[in-house]
Amino acid sequence: MPRYSPIDPTLFIENRKRLANQLHSCSLAVLNSNDVMPTNADGSMRFVQNSDLFYLTGIDQEESVLVMFPDFPNEDYREILFLKETSEEIAIWEGHKYTKDEAREVSGVQTILWLSQFERIFNMLMTEANHVYLNTNEHIRADVKVETRDMRFVKRCQQQYPLHRYERLAPHMYYLRAVKSEEELKVMQEACDITEKGFRRILKFVKPGVMEYEIEAEYLHEFVRNRSRGFAYEPIVASGKNACVLHYIANSEACGDGDLLLMDVGAEYGNYNADMTRTIPVNGRFTERQKKVYNAVLHVQREAMKMLRSGNVIREYQKEVERIMESELIGLGLLDKQDVKKQNPKQPLLKKYFMHGTSHHLGLDVHDVGNVHRNFEPGMVFTIEPGIYIREESIGIRLENNVVIRESGVHDLMTNIPIEAEEIEELMNR
Repeated sequence: MPRYSPIDPTLFIENRKRLANQLHSCSLAVLNSNDVMPTNADGSMRFVQNSDLFYLTGIDQEESVLVMFPDFPNEDYREILFLKETSEEIAIWEGHKYTKDEAREVSGVQTILWLSQFERIFNMLMTEANHVYLNTNEHIRADVKVETRDMRFVKRCQQQYPLHRYERLAPHMYYLRAVKSEEELKVMQEACDITEKGFRRILKFVKPGVMEYEIEAEYLHEFVRNRSRGFAYEPIVASGKNACVLHYIANSEACGDGDLLLMDVGAEYGNYNADMTRTIPVNGRFTERQKKVYNAVLHVQREAMKMLRSGNVIREYQKEVERIMESELIGLGLLDKQDVKKQNPKQPLLKKYFMHGTSHHLGLDVHDVGNVHRNFEPGMVFTIEPGIYIREESIGIRLENNVVIRESGVHDLMTNIPIEAEEIEELMNR
């Protein structure tokens, strides 16, 4: 069973109510768990649950299906959770699986059935449904090359029941998931607090000559011992010139005296994710140039935090951040003010040194779902991660915190994680 503390099932009950309110009358919705993905021979990857199914049930197990039919005449069949039936042999080889009572307690779904009953029950429900909502991955950056369990079900369902009206579930799920409840924020805060413990451990560990992968191992040790399953995503531990490679994940080189070390890491907890970046001096002291660039990035981050407010939108927010970054790059001597005035607005010169976005949604997925054209609202969680990358100087600095938009401004979930250059130096030299 999951190692994290139980999440209040009220979260999942309320999430299902919110989804039910989004659906047409006389509608049925189906969500499938993710597959267990193969590696080679008889190997398989660690199971990662489908985020939408987890959001609605809290069930963290393969071969699970949620069916919702809010208007069905028989109340017992308005929410049904189908699970793989366990056996003594499965228990011996794979370990414990949810019992019906356990699944009821975790999810708040009262009707729990074995997957062997799915076809008969589903056929009965379909005879009463007009609209059928099916789930797909519609993340704006998704590049899906492997057919998912959801997509196999889409094909089978449409072939078996061709005359129903099919609807996309993803836009509704993305709308709901973009705004986090207080219960979700508690779990995300735990992921951030575990990430903080890892970072503080690293500040005592890093010194010239240490290998990037040793630093990765220290993080992993601290994360797992605090009930995380590990990294929320492939960690970036990049020293020297490697810090200028945005998605460097080899983590295979030695950290040199005088290098900067960029670490983009986050802990997972209860399927929710933290996403932190910190940049520190390997020898415990920033050079004057490094500190100037560092403080420029920190200034941009703090200004961006003020702009991440209700009513703004990603596109306009990014433009505002870039104007501040442009000024900092001029101050660092990396851009010329006159050249900036004459630049092509569609090819801004700052992209040489700051080439990525400042913020993305965060939650059950690290690049969480949400419509990029939707105005910011209270309850949305974003990263704030400006960076400056000067390849010719082997300086790569990114600073990233996770924040919640509130009515009164933003609340920083990582406010306790050291970020001031002087504090980092002091902690590294204790």
